[in-house]
Amino acid sequence: MRLSLLLFLTTVTTLLTMISSSSIARTSAGHREHTRRPIVTGTSVLGLKYKGGVMLAADTLASYGSMAKYKNARRLVEVDKVLLGAGGEYSDFQAIQDLLKANALEEECMSGLHDRHRSNARETWNYLRAVMYNRRNKMNPLWNDLVVAGRDAEGKTFLGWVDKIGTTFEEDMIATGFGSYLAIPLLRERYRDDLDEGEARALLEDCMRILFYRDCRALNRIQIAKVSEDT
Repeated sequence: MRLSLLLFLTTVTTLLTMISSSSIARTSAGHREHTRRPIVTGTSVLGLKYKGGVMLAADTLASYGSMAKYKNARRLVEVDKVLLGAGGEYSDFQAIQDLLKANALEEECMSGLHDRHRSNARETWNYLRAVMYNRRNKMNPLWNDLVVAGRDAEGKTFLGWVDKIGTTFEEDMIATGFGSYLAIPLLRERYRDDLDEGEARALLEDCMRILFYRDCRALNRIQIAKVSEDT
């Protein structure tokens, strides 16, 4: 009797273990992963309109927490004649680049059937607004603040901002991250509509210098990119 009871308990225990393992396997196979917080991040991106063009600046540091992990992370890129800068999660920025490049490639491949339509900066800005808002509604945002620069359909200079929940605005000067606190006051003080390219570059360099002194996630190696009348 004691042996039969022991055998019965062993069988029940084995069966429960198998059911539990199967349930865990199904859960791990079918679960969905969402990005809860940014991991490897970049900091400020600055943007400025000047006479005949628009210019962006950002450093090249990607931080893992308080560790300066990657010192050559380029956060200013050009996709289909549009400049794009990003602060926040670097892998999400790479995903956004891949998405825009795939769209440009599809348009290029379809150009044999109709006239090639090249996206302008305003169209890209509006498209990214929809992308960010869509991901926000899925509770899986792309953790970036984006700066879009270039020319609109009328050939005018354009500078716009998009955040991770799809909020947008246009301005003559833009800063993300710590730059929105430390660089914007200097930009407002020294900005003029008739700034030439040299003055705009000097102003952005001064702002990046201040950020390097005050922001512990900043680096003294920077990128500067522009869209001018001859580009």
